This record gives sequence, C-alpha cells and structure tokens, in this order.
Amino acid sequence: MKKISTNPDTLQRFLFENTPVRGNLVNLTNTFHMALDKQHMPKGLKRALGELMAASALLTATLKMNGSLVLQIQGKGILKLLVVECTSEFGIRATAKWNGDIHDEQNLFELIEHGQFVITLDPKDGGQTYQGIVPIEGDDISTILENYMLRSEQIETKIWLCCDGDTAAGMLLQKLPDTMNQVTQSEDKVEHDIDAWNRAGHLADTVTDDELLYLPTETLIHRLFHEEDVRLFEASNTKFFCSCTRTSVANMLRMLGEDEITSILEEQGKIEVNCDFCNTHYEFDQVDAAQLIASDLSARGSKEIH
Repeated sequence: MKKISTNPDTLQRFLFENTPVRGNLVNLTNTFHMALDKQHMPKGLKRALGELMAASALLTATLKMNGSLVLQIQGKGILKLLVVECTSEFGIRATAKWNGDIHDEQNLFELIEHGQFVITLDPKDGGQTYQGIVPIEGDDISTILENYMLRSEQIETKIWLCCDGDTAAGMLLQKLPDTMNQVTQSEDKVEHDIDAWNRAGHLADTVTDDELLYLPTETLIHRLFHEEDVRLFEASNTKFFCSCTRTSVANMLRMLGEDEITSILEEQGKIEVNCDFCNTHYEFDQVDAAQLIASDLSARGSKEIH
C-alpha cells in the first residue's frame, strides 16, 4: 500500500528555547512531482534531485533575503549537473544534465568526476550576488552541505535528507553563531550551549527515513525531542515555480545576435526552445525572429544616439 505524507508541501521552523539551536523541517510531495514529472530522467537522479530540493528549502529558511538560492553539483563524468533553485517564497524548480546511460539504482557519486559544489545567493532587491564554489567533500548530499556550511560559512549545521521517489523530506539543525565573544560569557553558558547542540544532534540522529517522510511534524518533533523545550512556528507552503516566460526566452535569443538567429532559421525554418526546468515549449517563426532582430537593432540604435 502506497504511503501518503501527512505534511505535503510544508516548511516548518522550530527552535530549542534558551539555546542557540534552531531547526527546520520540510516535506515536498506535489512540489516534487510538479518539478520533475515532466522531465524524463533515471529514478536515481530524481531521488538525488528530491534531496537537493529539500535541502534548498531548508537552507533558504535560514536566510534573511528576498531572492533565490541556487544549489549546483557539477561534474565532468557522466553526470554533468544537478541544479535546484529555491526562492525566498519557497518556489522551487530543479533539473539535471548527463551524458550516457544511467541505471535507475546507480549511486549519484559513482557518476561524478572532478566534482564541485556551487551555492549562489541571488538577491532581487539590488543586493550583491554571492557565489561559493568548493570541491565535493562527502559521499552524500547531506555531508556535502554540512561540510560547506562549516568550512565556508563557519556555521555548525546538521542535515538529514531522504527521497523515496514519491516524496522528498529533510530536517536541518543549526547552532547559531555566538553574538557575544566567548571570553565575555560565563563558562556555564558556553558549556550549556555546547551541550544543547550535542544533545539535539544526538536525538535527531535517531530519525528514520519513514519518520521524516510520513510522520506529522508535531508527532515527529515530540518523538525526537519530547524531553526538550521546543517552540514550533507556523508552517510555510512550498510550491513548484518556474520563472521562464516567452519574453525571457526572446531576450536570451537576442543575445545570440542576428547572424546566429538567421543561421538557425535558414537551417531549421524556425527556432524551438524547451525549458529544462518545466519542459515548456517555445517556438519562434520567421516573423517572430524578424521582430526580435528589429527590436535588438532599435535598442542598440537608441543607445548609440544617447
């Protein structure tokens, strides 16, 4: 009998009272299917992307940013790219690129050669884009992210991820950076915070994939941390969201230039573009292309005049 998640498409924050430890729980069901069902890819890659989608929501929930978080695993082997984008409103999209045959049960990390992990923060309010690039350290997505957060952000983070092909879920714990220099804190306070972090991590390590995927959030929090004083915040909803539009595709084509556009038309009679994320098909015929070229020439002429 197929199991059904009791927390479909929610992100829920929680914290341990009077400690620097906070956490997030996420469940992606409809979001997972809407993002990936139109993309034809091996089951193993879908499960890996499901974990990366859950991770993107967990990390986005820790940020104070209006924009997007992009996670990428890049490689030079059969698997070229896993990429997930999550907006600050928890709109998520994902895709993968590979060359060659991949078996459904093949391990993701058998397919990556000379891999690197890339995280990009793209604020939409005029802030500066940030990108961090590090070698892949670890043999699963959780470990890669934990190592990145510790080495690049100096934030102690523990992450649990799972995806069974129908639902993706994850949990994150973070130890917030000290707002005061430890020299000025009492030894008891420092020891209390360290103990709280270690205890929370030890308890969270007992979680199973089935619990993470299918237990109600309140039940899971109680089962794991019933001896702790945990505050659970109101849930946010996740959703599939793709930002592609005919206008954005047209702008991309303009960047190709008149010669390239003309060459494609002469060879194929029209220009066809499929969005990698949502599989939406865009088609530009001779008339459309002429308008693209004319508008590009007009824009450039206007700039030269001014």
